[in-house]
Amino acid sequence: MSDTFPLLAPAELAADQQDLYEKITAGPRANGPFRIMHDDGSLAGPFNALLFAPGIGNAVQELGAALRFKGELPSRTRELVICAVAAALDSEYEWYAHSRAAVVVGVSEEELAQLEAGNVPDSASESERAALELTRELIAEAGVTDSVRAKAHTHFGPNGLTELTVLVGYYRTLAGLLAVADVRAPADTAPKEGHHQ
Repeated sequence: MSDTFPLLAPAELAADQQDLYEKITAGPRANGPFRIMHDDGSLAGPFNALLFAPGIGNAVQELGAALRFKGELPSRTRELVICAVAAALDSEYEWYAHSRAAVVVGVSEEELAQLEAGNVPDSASESERAALELTRELIAEAGVTDSVRAKAHTHFGPNGLTELTVLVGYYRTLAGLLAVADVRAPADTAPKEGHHQ
């Protein structure tokens, strides 16, 4: 962690920061497969940085919670997409967190290795392939081709396309925040050798 966003201890939070802290730590993400808090109670990942702008931070965490826990995409598709974003942007904490979440919803180590290498996993379903192809084009910032848009629309419809697009944008935003804050994966649970070291 850089000096840009010093870790804020729970005892030193202003009222609006404390409110945001409680929303982050009391919600469903607190019981997930990756750490959102350090041993001293300060927030890990992008969450500490969000405390510095609590009004924006609250909106960001609410969007993230909606995407992860209230969306309609299959859990496996969602986590494949998030891992693809993390791999493409070389976001160490995002990869640490969501490669673990992906395993919980049935993504294999081999699939993760293929995603990390920038490939669509061989075992991806047609709908997962469509989601990952759309993700690749959204990350490339060169626009979305008609064929990729049509294929994703066939599998997900307008509702799913909206969710997929916002999902990619949200995790790009977090990857940027993590880069600015110089957040790495927790040392005690660092990714395996070769995984975003």
